[in-house]
Amino acid sequence: MRYITGGIALGAALALGGLTTSAMAGPAPEPTAARSYAPSELVLTIGYGDKAETASIQRAVTLGCSSGGVGSHPDAAAACDQLRSVGGKFDAVTKKSSSRPCTKEWNPIVVTAQGVWEGRRVSYEHTFANPCALKIGQGQVFAF
Repeated sequence: MRYITGGIALGAALALGGLTTSAMAGPAPEPTAARSYAPSELVLTIGYGDKAETASIQRAVTLGCSSGGVGSHPDAAAACDQLRSVGGKFDAVTKKSSSRPCTKEWNPIVVTAQGVWEGRRVSYEHTFANPCALKIGQGQVFAF
């Protein structure tokens, strides 16, 4: 990096820099058409382990709910419908009660959701005790 010495050279450089910046600045861009929906785009994962950062990821899908349900999720429309029905609260999906019995083994499986739901950032993680608990507690969102 070269340093300019002397007040005149520094002043000239600052003035030219200001002229360059103002010459490059133009009128504000025209506003684009307003979207009628907030973005809802997620990456969902399922992995073996008790925490997301150490889990061995087994499956991952994308889920886009801004236009009815798209992505690599096998039943995107149903997953989006379920999330909409609970206001995007993943705990309402993963922690719902069930009368179905499961074994008490500890073979943890963690699910994650990362992305945006109706315009707000999402970073969700939930650990199920075992595959049986995952199956009865996932709803449509983590059924992939």
